[in-house]
Amino acid sequence: MNWYRITKGAEWRHLADVRRDFAHADVAGRRTVFNIKGNDYRLIARVNYRTRRVFILHILTHDEYTKGKWKT
Repeated sequence: MNWYRITKGAEWRHLADVRRDFAHADVAGRRTVFNIKGNDYRLIARVNYRTRRVFILHILTHDEYTKGKWKT
């Protein structure tokens, strides 16, 4: 819920803005990966900076993320 609350009110224009709210956010291709719940989970989203919309693509455990099937 914390991720959702912060993201809902965000006005991100680029990755540096995202990292002000989520220091460990990383880019993977056209996706942004967020570490959530104490790094136990990965939330993978597509952030459209022009429209300021965030689309959740996957929520994975650390082990699921490491397997990399989400990349396809």
